[in-house]
Amino acid sequence: MQKNERVIAYIDGFNLYFGMLESGFEKLKWLNVKKLVESLLKPWQVLEDVCYFTSRVRDNPEKQKRQSVFIDALVSKDIKVIYGHYQANTQECMRCGNIWSDPKEKMTDVNIATAIIVDAYKDKYDMAMLISGDSDLVPPIKEVHNLFPDKRVFVAFPPKRHTASIANVAKGSLIIGRKKLVDAQFDTEVISKTGFVLKAPKEWTK
Repeated sequence: MQKNERVIAYIDGFNLYFGMLESGFEKLKWLNVKKLVESLLKPWQVLEDVCYFTSRVRDNPEKQKRQSVFIDALVSKDIKVIYGHYQANTQECMRCGNIWSDPKEKMTDVNIATAIIVDAYKDKYDMAMLISGDSDLVPPIKEVHNLFPDKRVFVAFPPKRHTASIANVAKGSLIIGRKKLVDAQFDTEVISKTGFVLKAPKEWTK
């Protein structure tokens, strides 16, 4: 009999989010990422944890409200949410002088890299499932394989986020398709940890 393989999923929230937007999947954002991960597992694999890496949006009350509802829905499914830093930058056109907002997410790649290596050191998984196409994560993937030959990092690329440099160092990869996202949607209403009814933001379901 094949030994059960312990799996922890590490999800780059913004990488997944923008990949979905670029693919025209904006109506699929009410996404139960734990259900998505479970749909990618093999019968002999056991899901130990799901870690979702993101940053709190600032300077846009409507987006903040939608994000808070979504995060509460994730937490209701015992998904661990790890925060980076949302930096409100501005850009200026040198020719016309026009200035616009250009926010950047900081620390997510560092937080993911740290978690993958520390959890390997603590022997918390046999396989790390990384959902991201961020090439900055190539070094930690390589180090996990170098330092822990009995462990592996498998990459599930978000839509429009396939990266050859990551695929080349991962021990297995796939691209998440639309059907997987459709099948992993939350119910219309989700009960939060504190007992509140959470509903999908109307902008996500029109």
